[in-house]
Amino acid sequence: MTVAMCRGAVPCVMDKVLVIDFGAQYAQLIARRVRECHVYSEIVPHDTPVAAIVEMRPSGIILSGGPKSVYEPGAPRVDAKLFDLGVPVLGICYGQQAMAQALGGEVGHTGIAEFGKTDLRVTEPNAVLFVEAPTEQTVWMSHNDAVVRPPEGFVATASTAACPVAAFEDRERGLYGVQFHVEVSHTPKGLDLLKNFLYEACDLLPSWTMTSVIETATEQVRSIVGDEKVVCALSGGVDSSVAAALVHRAVGDQLTCVFVDHGLLRAGEGEQVEETFSRHLKMNLIHVKASDRFLENLSGVTDPERKRKIIGETFIRIFEEVARDEVDDAKYLVQGTLYPDVIESGTKDAAKIKSHHNVGGLPDDMRFELVEPLRNLFKDEVRKVGEELGLPEEIVWRQPFPGPGLAVRIIGDVTLERLEMLRAADAIVVEEMKRADLLRDIWQSFAVLPAVRSVGVMGDERTYGHPIVLRAVTSEDAMTADWARLPYDLLERISNRVVNEVPGVNRVVYDITSKPPGTIEWE
Repeated sequence: MTVAMCRGAVPCVMDKVLVIDFGAQYAQLIARRVRECHVYSEIVPHDTPVAAIVEMRPSGIILSGGPKSVYEPGAPRVDAKLFDLGVPVLGICYGQQAMAQALGGEVGHTGIAEFGKTDLRVTEPNAVLFVEAPTEQTVWMSHNDAVVRPPEGFVATASTAACPVAAFEDRERGLYGVQFHVEVSHTPKGLDLLKNFLYEACDLLPSWTMTSVIETATEQVRSIVGDEKVVCALSGGVDSSVAAALVHRAVGDQLTCVFVDHGLLRAGEGEQVEETFSRHLKMNLIHVKASDRFLENLSGVTDPERKRKIIGETFIRIFEEVARDEVDDAKYLVQGTLYPDVIESGTKDAAKIKSHHNVGGLPDDMRFELVEPLRNLFKDEVRKVGEELGLPEEIVWRQPFPGPGLAVRIIGDVTLERLEMLRAADAIVVEEMKRADLLRDIWQSFAVLPAVRSVGVMGDERTYGHPIVLRAVTSEDAMTADWARLPYDLLERISNRVVNEVPGVNRVVYDITSKPPGTIEWE
Protein backbone atom coordinates (compact mmCIF):
# COMPACT_ATOMS: atom_id res chain seq x y z
CA MET A 1 0.00 0.00 0.00
CA THR A 2 1.37 3.41 -0.88
CA VAL A 3 0.82 6.31 1.44
CA ALA A 4 0.62 10.03 0.65
CA MET A 5 -0.33 11.80 3.83
CA CYS A 6 -2.62 14.79 3.90
CA ARG A 7 -0.91 16.44 6.86
CA GLY A 8 -4.13 17.70 8.30
CA ALA A 9 -5.48 21.14 8.90
CA VAL A 10 -2.41 23.25 9.60
CA PRO A 11 -0.37 25.11 6.98
CA CYS A 12 3.39 25.14 7.45
CA VAL A 13 3.49 28.94 7.80
CA MET A 14 1.06 29.10 10.72
CA ASP A 15 2.42 30.11 14.12
CA LYS A 16 2.93 27.06 16.28
CA VAL A 17 4.08 26.23 19.79
CA LEU A 18 6.08 23.04 20.27
CA VAL A 19 5.50 21.01 23.43
CA ILE A 20 8.58 18.94 24.22
CA ASP A 21 7.40 15.72 25.84
CA PHE A 22 9.19 14.46 28.95
CA GLY A 23 6.52 11.84 29.60
CA ALA A 24 3.70 11.04 32.05
CA GLN A 25 0.82 12.24 29.82
CA TYR A 26 1.47 15.89 30.67
CA ALA A 27 2.40 16.85 27.12
CA GLN A 28 -0.98 16.05 25.59
CA LEU A 29 -2.81 18.06 28.24
CA ILE A 30 -0.47 21.04 27.76
CA ALA A 31 -0.96 20.92 23.98
CA ARG A 32 -4.73 20.85 24.42
CA ARG A 33 -4.63 23.84 26.77
CA VAL A 34 -2.52 25.81 24.27
CA ARG A 35 -5.11 25.08 21.60
CA GLU A 36 -7.87 26.22 23.96
CA CYS A 37 -6.07 29.57 23.82
CA HIS A 38 -6.52 29.42 20.00
CA VAL A 39 -2.84 28.85 19.30
CA TYR A 40 -1.78 25.77 17.36
CA SER A 41 0.51 23.33 19.17
CA GLU A 42 2.40 20.15 18.34
CA ILE A 43 4.12 17.59 20.54
CA VAL A 44 7.67 16.41 19.87
CA PRO A 45 9.80 13.86 21.80
CA HIS A 46 12.39 15.15 24.25
CA ASP A 47 15.22 13.71 22.14
CA THR A 48 14.30 15.74 19.04
CA PRO A 49 17.54 17.40 17.83
CA VAL A 50 17.71 21.17 18.09
CA ALA A 51 18.38 21.35 14.33
CA ALA A 52 15.05 19.58 13.69
CA ILE A 53 13.28 21.99 16.03
CA VAL A 54 14.74 24.93 14.10
CA GLU A 55 13.29 23.48 10.88
CA MET A 56 9.84 23.41 12.48
CA ARG A 57 10.07 27.19 13.00
CA PRO A 58 8.20 27.35 16.33
CA SER A 59 7.01 30.66 17.75
CA GLY A 60 7.28 29.26 21.27
CA ILE A 61 8.45 26.14 23.09
CA ILE A 62 7.07 24.49 26.24
CA LEU A 63 9.00 21.89 28.22
CA SER A 64 6.50 19.50 29.79
CA GLY A 65 6.49 17.87 33.19
CA GLY A 66 7.74 14.34 33.65
CA PRO A 67 7.89 11.46 36.12
CA LYS A 68 11.62 11.40 36.82
CA SER A 69 14.17 13.34 38.84
CA VAL A 70 16.63 15.30 36.69
CA TYR A 71 19.42 13.52 38.57
CA GLU A 72 18.22 9.98 37.88
CA PRO A 73 20.45 7.93 35.55
CA GLY A 74 18.99 8.14 32.07
CA ALA A 75 16.68 11.05 32.92
CA PRO A 76 15.89 13.15 29.82
CA ARG A 77 17.91 16.33 29.47
CA VAL A 78 17.64 19.52 27.45
CA ASP A 79 20.28 20.63 24.97
CA ALA A 80 21.34 24.10 26.15
CA LYS A 81 21.45 25.22 22.49
CA LEU A 82 17.65 25.23 22.60
CA PHE A 83 17.76 28.37 24.72
CA ASP A 84 19.91 30.24 22.19
CA LEU A 85 17.36 30.10 19.37
CA GLY A 86 15.71 33.39 20.27
CA VAL A 87 12.41 31.53 20.77
CA PRO A 88 10.52 32.02 24.07
CA VAL A 89 10.60 28.89 26.25
CA LEU A 90 8.38 27.93 29.20
CA GLY A 91 9.45 25.07 31.48
CA ILE A 92 6.72 23.39 33.55
CA CYS A 93 7.64 21.34 36.66
CA TYR A 94 10.27 18.89 35.36
CA GLY A 95 10.66 21.24 32.41
CA GLN A 96 11.63 24.10 34.73
CA GLN A 97 14.16 21.88 36.52
CA ALA A 98 15.63 20.66 33.20
CA MET A 99 15.97 24.27 32.03
CA ALA A 100 17.69 25.31 35.26
CA GLN A 101 20.07 22.35 35.12
CA ALA A 102 20.98 22.95 31.47
CA LEU A 103 21.75 26.64 32.10
CA GLY A 104 23.91 26.18 35.20
CA GLY A 105 21.32 26.51 37.95
CA GLU A 106 20.90 24.04 40.79
CA VAL A 107 18.12 21.52 41.38
CA GLY A 108 17.90 19.59 44.62
CA HIS A 109 15.77 18.10 47.35
CA THR A 110 14.20 20.85 49.43
CA GLY A 111 13.48 18.39 52.22
CA ILE A 112 9.73 18.93 51.88
CA ALA A 113 7.77 17.41 49.01
CA GLU A 114 4.70 19.21 47.68
CA PHE A 115 1.78 17.30 46.20
CA GLY A 116 -1.67 18.73 45.55
CA LYS A 117 -3.08 22.19 46.18
CA THR A 118 -0.50 24.68 47.40
CA ASP A 119 -0.60 28.40 48.21
CA LEU A 120 1.58 30.46 45.86
CA ARG A 121 2.83 34.00 46.49
CA VAL A 122 3.85 36.14 43.51
CA THR A 123 7.01 38.03 44.51
CA GLU A 124 7.43 39.94 41.22
CA PRO A 125 3.94 41.20 40.21
CA ASN A 126 5.33 42.68 36.97
CA ALA A 127 6.71 39.31 35.83
CA VAL A 128 5.48 38.32 32.37
CA LEU A 129 3.65 35.18 33.45
CA PHE A 130 1.85 37.01 36.25
CA VAL A 131 0.55 40.04 34.36
CA GLU A 132 -2.81 41.01 35.96
CA ALA A 133 -2.62 37.90 38.17
CA PRO A 134 -3.43 37.96 41.91
CA THR A 135 -0.38 37.97 44.15
CA GLU A 136 -1.85 35.13 46.22
CA GLN A 137 -3.25 32.11 44.38
CA THR A 138 -3.67 28.34 44.56
CA VAL A 139 -1.60 26.06 42.33
CA TRP A 140 -1.18 22.32 41.87
CA MET A 141 2.20 20.94 42.86
CA SER A 142 3.63 17.49 42.26
CA HIS A 143 7.35 17.30 43.06
CA ASN A 144 10.11 16.13 45.36
CA ASP A 145 12.91 18.12 43.69
CA ALA A 146 12.86 21.86 43.03
CA VAL A 147 15.09 24.64 41.71
CA VAL A 148 17.14 25.84 44.68
CA ARG A 149 19.35 28.27 42.73
CA PRO A 150 18.20 29.86 39.44
CA PRO A 151 20.69 30.13 36.57
CA GLU A 152 22.57 33.38 36.09
CA GLY A 153 20.31 36.10 34.69
CA PHE A 154 17.10 34.59 36.10
CA VAL A 155 14.90 36.20 38.75
CA ALA A 156 12.62 34.23 41.07
CA THR A 157 9.08 35.53 40.52
CA ALA A 158 6.96 33.37 42.87
CA SER A 159 7.38 31.12 45.87
CA THR A 160 5.59 28.70 48.17
CA ALA A 161 6.31 27.76 51.77
CA ALA A 162 8.52 24.86 50.65
CA CYS A 163 9.73 26.17 47.28
CA PRO A 164 11.50 29.55 47.16
CA VAL A 165 11.78 29.39 43.36
CA ALA A 166 8.29 28.29 42.38
CA ALA A 167 8.63 30.44 39.23
CA PHE A 168 11.46 32.29 37.54
CA GLU A 169 12.16 34.30 34.40
CA ASP A 170 14.94 35.70 32.26
CA ARG A 171 12.83 38.26 30.41
CA GLU A 172 15.69 39.43 28.19
CA ARG A 173 16.20 35.93 26.77
CA GLY A 174 12.49 35.02 26.86
CA LEU A 175 12.96 32.09 29.24
CA TYR A 176 10.37 31.25 31.90
CA GLY A 177 9.73 28.39 34.32
CA VAL A 178 7.17 27.30 36.91
CA GLN A 179 7.37 24.44 39.38
CA PHE A 180 3.59 23.94 39.41
CA HIS A 181 1.26 22.59 36.72
CA VAL A 182 -0.46 25.42 34.84
CA GLU A 183 -2.26 22.93 32.56
CA VAL A 184 -4.46 21.25 35.17
CA SER A 185 -7.84 22.52 36.30
CA HIS A 186 -6.64 22.41 39.92
CA THR A 187 -4.55 25.51 39.16
CA PRO A 188 -7.46 27.96 38.72
CA LYS A 189 -5.34 30.73 37.14
CA GLY A 190 -3.22 28.32 35.11
CA LEU A 191 -4.83 29.14 31.78
CA ASP A 192 -4.29 32.85 32.40
CA LEU A 193 -0.58 32.22 33.02
CA LEU A 194 -0.40 30.15 29.84
CA LYS A 195 -2.09 32.96 27.88
CA ASN A 196 0.47 35.42 29.25
CA PHE A 197 3.24 33.21 27.89
CA LEU A 198 1.55 32.84 24.49
CA TYR A 199 0.28 36.38 24.00
CA GLU A 200 2.87 38.43 25.93
CA ALA A 201 6.10 36.44 25.77
CA CYS A 202 5.59 34.85 22.33
CA ASP A 203 3.59 37.78 20.90
CA LEU A 204 1.05 35.40 19.33
CA LEU A 205 -2.54 36.09 18.35
CA PRO A 206 -5.46 33.76 19.16
CA SER A 207 -6.09 33.02 15.47
CA TRP A 208 -6.33 29.21 15.41
CA THR A 209 -10.07 28.47 15.21
CA MET A 210 -12.20 25.62 13.89
CA THR A 211 -13.29 27.82 11.00
CA SER A 212 -9.67 28.29 9.94
CA VAL A 213 -9.04 24.57 10.43
CA ILE A 214 -11.89 23.65 8.07
CA GLU A 215 -10.86 26.17 5.43
CA THR A 216 -7.24 25.05 5.47
CA ALA A 217 -8.07 21.34 5.45
CA THR A 218 -10.50 21.83 2.56
CA GLU A 219 -7.81 23.55 0.49
CA GLN A 220 -5.25 20.88 1.31
CA VAL A 221 -7.55 17.99 0.38
CA ARG A 222 -8.39 19.65 -2.94
CA SER A 223 -4.72 20.25 -3.76
CA ILE A 224 -3.78 16.63 -2.98
CA VAL A 225 -6.74 14.82 -4.53
CA GLY A 226 -7.16 16.93 -7.66
CA ASP A 227 -9.64 15.21 -9.99
CA GLU A 228 -9.07 11.71 -8.60
CA LYS A 229 -11.76 9.63 -6.90
CA VAL A 230 -11.77 9.00 -3.14
CA VAL A 231 -13.27 6.21 -1.02
CA CYS A 232 -14.06 6.27 2.71
CA ALA A 233 -14.75 3.30 4.98
CA LEU A 234 -17.54 4.87 7.00
CA SER A 235 -18.34 3.39 10.41
CA GLY A 236 -20.80 5.98 11.66
CA GLY A 237 -18.43 6.93 14.47
CA VAL A 238 -17.33 10.49 15.13
CA ASP A 239 -13.89 10.29 13.48
CA SER A 240 -14.82 8.66 10.17
CA SER A 241 -18.02 10.73 9.93
CA VAL A 242 -16.26 14.08 10.38
CA ALA A 243 -13.42 13.05 8.05
CA ALA A 244 -15.95 12.04 5.39
CA ALA A 245 -17.91 15.29 5.77
CA LEU A 246 -14.72 17.35 5.50
CA VAL A 247 -13.49 15.54 2.39
CA HIS A 248 -16.96 15.77 0.83
CA ARG A 249 -16.90 19.52 1.39
CA ALA A 250 -13.60 19.61 -0.50
CA VAL A 251 -14.24 17.27 -3.46
CA GLY A 252 -18.00 16.60 -3.52
CA ASP A 253 -19.08 13.67 -5.70
CA GLN A 254 -15.50 12.48 -6.15
CA LEU A 255 -16.01 10.84 -2.73
CA THR A 256 -17.79 7.50 -2.25
CA CYS A 257 -18.48 6.27 1.29
CA VAL A 258 -18.72 2.55 1.94
CA PHE A 259 -20.69 1.74 5.07
CA VAL A 260 -20.22 -1.91 6.01
CA ASP A 261 -23.11 -2.53 8.41
CA HIS A 262 -22.11 -5.55 10.48
CA GLY A 263 -25.41 -5.65 12.35
CA LEU A 264 -23.59 -5.08 15.65
CA LEU A 265 -24.52 -1.41 16.05
CA ARG A 266 -26.85 0.11 18.60
CA ALA A 267 -30.54 0.61 17.91
CA GLY A 268 -31.22 2.81 14.88
CA GLU A 269 -27.57 3.64 14.13
CA GLY A 270 -27.42 1.99 10.73
CA GLU A 271 -30.51 3.88 9.59
CA GLN A 272 -29.11 7.10 11.05
CA VAL A 273 -25.89 6.80 9.05
CA GLU A 274 -27.84 6.31 5.81
CA GLU A 275 -30.21 9.18 6.63
CA THR A 276 -27.37 11.58 7.47
CA PHE A 277 -24.90 10.86 4.70
CA SER A 278 -27.09 9.78 1.80
CA ARG A 279 -30.26 11.80 2.22
CA HIS A 280 -29.15 14.82 4.28
CA LEU A 281 -25.57 15.44 3.09
CA LYS A 282 -26.24 13.99 -0.40
CA MET A 283 -23.07 11.87 -0.41
CA ASN A 284 -22.47 8.85 -2.59
CA LEU A 285 -23.08 6.09 -0.03
CA ILE A 286 -22.92 2.34 -0.49
CA HIS A 287 -24.71 0.72 2.46
CA VAL A 288 -23.64 -2.93 2.70
CA LYS A 289 -25.97 -4.84 5.03
CA ALA A 290 -23.87 -7.82 6.03
CA SER A 291 -25.17 -8.87 9.46
CA ASP A 292 -25.83 -12.47 8.38
CA ARG A 293 -22.26 -12.91 7.20
CA PHE A 294 -20.81 -11.49 10.43
CA LEU A 295 -23.09 -13.61 12.63
CA GLU A 296 -22.21 -16.74 10.70
CA ASN A 297 -18.48 -16.09 11.14
CA LEU A 298 -18.96 -15.35 14.87
CA SER A 299 -21.02 -18.46 15.59
CA GLY A 300 -19.69 -20.33 18.63
CA VAL A 301 -16.88 -17.82 19.30
CA THR A 302 -16.59 -16.62 22.92
CA ASP A 303 -13.03 -15.28 23.16
CA PRO A 304 -13.14 -11.46 22.80
CA GLU A 305 -9.85 -11.25 20.91
CA ARG A 306 -11.02 -13.84 18.40
CA LYS A 307 -14.25 -11.86 18.00
CA ARG A 308 -12.29 -8.71 17.21
CA LYS A 309 -10.10 -10.53 14.73
CA ILE A 310 -13.01 -12.20 12.95
CA ILE A 311 -15.00 -8.96 12.73
CA GLY A 312 -11.96 -7.05 11.47
CA GLU A 313 -11.11 -9.63 8.82
CA THR A 314 -14.71 -9.91 7.68
CA PHE A 315 -14.96 -6.13 7.41
CA ILE A 316 -11.76 -5.99 5.36
CA ARG A 317 -12.93 -8.68 2.95
CA ILE A 318 -16.29 -7.00 2.40
CA PHE A 319 -14.74 -3.56 1.97
CA GLU A 320 -12.22 -5.03 -0.46
CA GLU A 321 -15.01 -6.62 -2.52
CA VAL A 322 -17.02 -3.40 -2.67
CA ALA A 323 -13.97 -1.26 -3.45
CA ARG A 324 -13.06 -3.59 -6.32
CA ASP A 325 -16.57 -3.86 -7.76
CA GLU A 326 -17.94 -0.37 -7.16
CA VAL A 327 -15.05 2.12 -6.82
CA ASP A 328 -12.11 0.32 -8.36
CA ASP A 329 -10.80 3.52 -9.94
CA ALA A 330 -10.51 5.36 -6.59
CA LYS A 331 -6.97 6.48 -5.84
CA TYR A 332 -7.36 7.85 -2.29
CA LEU A 333 -8.67 6.42 0.96
CA VAL A 334 -10.02 8.70 3.71
CA GLN A 335 -8.74 7.77 7.17
CA GLY A 336 -10.07 9.27 10.42
CA THR A 337 -6.66 9.31 12.14
CA LEU A 338 -6.51 11.75 15.07
CA TYR A 339 -3.52 13.47 16.66
CA PRO A 340 -3.35 11.09 19.67
CA ASP A 341 -3.10 8.19 17.16
CA VAL A 342 -0.09 9.87 15.56
CA ILE A 343 1.57 10.58 18.93
CA GLU A 344 0.98 7.11 20.36
CA SER A 345 1.99 5.17 17.24
CA GLY A 346 5.18 7.15 16.64
CA THR A 347 6.47 8.35 13.33
CA LYS A 348 7.52 4.94 12.04
CA ASP A 349 3.97 3.62 12.51
CA ALA A 350 2.07 6.78 11.60
CA ALA A 351 1.57 5.56 8.04
CA LYS A 352 -0.19 2.37 9.09
CA ILE A 353 -3.92 2.15 8.46
CA LYS A 354 -5.90 1.88 11.67
CA SER A 355 -9.10 0.00 10.94
CA HIS A 356 -12.12 1.18 12.85
CA HIS A 357 -12.24 -2.31 14.28
CA ASN A 358 -8.86 -1.75 15.94
CA VAL A 359 -7.42 -4.89 14.40
CA GLY A 360 -5.15 -5.28 11.45
CA GLY A 361 -5.45 -3.05 8.43
CA LEU A 362 -6.36 -3.10 4.78
CA PRO A 363 -4.44 -5.49 2.51
CA ASP A 364 -1.03 -4.35 1.24
CA ASP A 365 -2.08 -4.85 -2.38
CA MET A 366 -4.81 -2.20 -2.18
CA ARG A 367 -3.13 0.71 -3.96
CA PHE A 368 -4.71 3.56 -2.03
CA GLU A 369 -2.99 6.70 -0.86
CA LEU A 370 -4.19 8.08 2.46
CA VAL A 371 -5.98 11.33 3.04
CA GLU A 372 -6.05 12.13 6.77
CA PRO A 373 -7.67 15.55 7.28
CA LEU A 374 -8.01 15.15 11.08
CA ARG A 375 -4.51 13.93 11.93
CA ASN A 376 -3.61 17.18 13.73
CA LEU A 377 -6.75 17.31 15.89
CA PHE A 378 -7.76 16.04 19.31
CA LYS A 379 -11.16 14.40 19.82
CA ASP A 380 -12.84 17.48 21.26
CA GLU A 381 -11.63 19.52 18.29
CA VAL A 382 -13.01 16.92 15.88
CA ARG A 383 -16.42 17.27 17.52
CA LYS A 384 -16.27 21.06 17.06
CA VAL A 385 -15.38 20.60 13.39
CA GLY A 386 -18.32 18.21 13.02
CA GLU A 387 -20.67 20.80 14.49
CA GLU A 388 -19.30 23.47 12.13
CA LEU A 389 -19.89 21.12 9.18
CA GLY A 390 -23.54 20.60 10.19
CA LEU A 391 -23.41 16.96 11.27
CA PRO A 392 -26.27 15.98 13.60
CA GLU A 393 -25.73 15.99 17.34
CA GLU A 394 -26.30 12.22 17.56
CA ILE A 395 -23.18 11.61 15.47
CA VAL A 396 -20.97 14.47 16.66
CA TRP A 397 -21.54 13.71 20.34
CA ARG A 398 -21.70 9.95 19.99
CA GLN A 399 -19.97 8.28 22.90
CA PRO A 400 -16.90 6.12 22.17
CA PHE A 401 -18.10 2.81 20.76
CA PRO A 402 -15.93 -0.25 20.05
CA GLY A 403 -15.41 -1.10 16.38
CA PRO A 404 -16.64 -4.68 16.93
CA GLY A 405 -19.78 -3.13 18.41
CA LEU A 406 -22.14 -5.09 20.60
CA ALA A 407 -20.27 -8.34 19.89
CA VAL A 408 -17.73 -7.47 22.59
CA ARG A 409 -20.43 -6.35 25.01
CA ILE A 410 -21.92 -9.84 24.88
CA ILE A 411 -19.78 -11.93 27.20
CA GLY A 412 -20.08 -15.27 25.47
CA ASP A 413 -21.42 -16.53 22.15
CA VAL A 414 -22.95 -13.87 19.88
CA THR A 415 -26.42 -14.86 18.68
CA LEU A 416 -29.22 -12.88 17.05
CA GLU A 417 -31.38 -13.34 20.16
CA ARG A 418 -28.69 -11.98 22.47
CA LEU A 419 -27.96 -9.09 20.11
CA GLU A 420 -31.62 -8.06 20.09
CA MET A 421 -31.77 -8.35 23.89
CA LEU A 422 -28.67 -6.23 24.41
CA ARG A 423 -29.68 -3.69 21.76
CA ALA A 424 -33.04 -3.17 23.46
CA ALA A 425 -31.46 -2.77 26.91
CA ASP A 426 -28.79 -0.41 25.59
CA ALA A 427 -31.42 1.74 23.88
CA ILE A 428 -33.13 2.22 27.25
CA VAL A 429 -29.81 3.26 28.83
CA VAL A 430 -29.18 5.82 26.08
CA GLU A 431 -32.73 7.17 26.25
CA GLU A 432 -32.72 7.59 30.02
CA MET A 433 -29.23 9.14 30.10
CA LYS A 434 -30.35 11.61 27.47
CA ARG A 435 -33.53 12.34 29.40
CA ALA A 436 -31.44 13.06 32.51
CA ASP A 437 -29.25 15.40 30.41
CA LEU A 438 -26.15 13.37 31.33
CA LEU A 439 -25.18 11.92 27.95
CA ARG A 440 -22.48 14.54 27.27
CA ASP A 441 -21.21 14.56 30.88
CA ILE A 442 -20.48 10.83 30.87
CA TRP A 443 -17.56 9.42 28.88
CA GLN A 444 -19.41 6.18 28.23
CA SER A 445 -22.66 4.65 29.43
CA PHE A 446 -23.86 1.33 28.07
CA ALA A 447 -25.28 -2.12 28.75
CA VAL A 448 -23.39 -5.42 28.89
CA LEU A 449 -24.95 -8.86 28.50
CA PRO A 450 -23.13 -11.75 30.22
CA ALA A 451 -24.26 -15.08 28.79
CA VAL A 452 -25.32 -16.41 32.20
CA ARG A 453 -28.71 -16.79 33.87
CA SER A 454 -30.00 -16.13 37.34
CA VAL A 455 -33.22 -16.90 39.22
CA GLY A 456 -35.83 -14.18 39.60
CA VAL A 457 -39.51 -13.70 40.37
CA MET A 458 -41.86 -11.81 38.07
CA GLY A 459 -45.49 -11.78 39.14
CA ASP A 460 -46.14 -15.15 40.78
CA GLU A 461 -43.74 -17.02 38.55
CA ARG A 462 -40.16 -18.06 38.97
CA THR A 463 -37.91 -16.84 36.15
CA TYR A 464 -34.51 -17.92 34.93
CA GLY A 465 -33.27 -14.98 32.90
CA HIS A 466 -30.23 -12.98 31.92
CA PRO A 467 -28.72 -10.12 33.90
CA ILE A 468 -27.85 -6.80 32.27
CA VAL A 469 -24.79 -4.99 33.57
CA LEU A 470 -24.99 -1.20 33.47
CA ARG A 471 -21.63 0.51 32.97
CA ALA A 472 -21.14 4.30 33.17
CA VAL A 473 -17.78 6.02 33.60
CA THR A 474 -16.30 9.49 33.68
CA SER A 475 -12.96 10.14 32.01
CA GLU A 476 -10.96 12.74 30.08
CA ASP A 477 -8.95 10.53 27.78
CA ALA A 478 -9.88 6.89 28.55
CA MET A 479 -6.40 6.30 30.00
CA THR A 480 -8.05 6.24 33.42
CA ALA A 481 -11.73 6.27 34.32
CA ASP A 482 -13.95 6.38 37.38
CA TRP A 483 -17.40 4.90 37.74
CA ALA A 484 -20.08 7.55 37.42
CA ARG A 485 -22.10 8.42 40.53
CA LEU A 486 -25.46 8.31 38.78
CA PRO A 487 -28.53 9.48 40.72
CA TYR A 488 -30.42 6.67 42.43
CA ASP A 489 -33.69 7.60 40.75
CA LEU A 490 -32.02 7.32 37.34
CA LEU A 491 -30.61 3.89 38.20
CA GLU A 492 -34.06 2.86 39.39
CA ARG A 493 -35.74 4.00 36.15
CA ILE A 494 -33.21 2.19 33.99
CA SER A 495 -33.52 -1.00 36.04
CA ASN A 496 -37.32 -1.00 36.04
CA ARG A 497 -37.57 -0.33 32.33
CA VAL A 498 -34.98 -2.94 31.32
CA VAL A 499 -36.57 -5.68 33.42
CA ASN A 500 -40.10 -4.82 32.31
CA GLU A 501 -39.45 -4.07 28.64
CA VAL A 502 -36.70 -6.47 27.56
CA PRO A 503 -37.85 -10.10 27.32
CA GLY A 504 -35.43 -12.56 28.88
CA VAL A 505 -33.90 -10.11 31.38
CA ASN A 506 -34.75 -10.37 35.08
CA ARG A 507 -31.91 -8.50 36.79
CA VAL A 508 -29.87 -5.28 36.41
CA VAL A 509 -26.56 -4.70 38.20
CA TYR A 510 -24.32 -1.60 38.24
CA ASP A 511 -20.56 -1.90 37.70
CA ILE A 512 -18.72 0.34 40.20
CA THR A 513 -15.17 -0.59 39.16
CA SER A 514 -12.72 2.15 38.17
CA LYS A 515 -9.93 1.91 35.58
CA PRO A 516 -7.52 0.72 36.83
CA PRO A 517 -7.95 -1.99 38.07
CA GLY A 518 -10.76 -2.71 35.60
CA THR A 519 -11.20 -1.60 32.01
CA ILE A 520 -14.00 0.53 30.60
CA GLU A 521 -15.30 -2.22 28.34
CA TRP A 522 -15.81 -5.70 29.71
CA GLU A 523 -13.95 -7.60 27.01
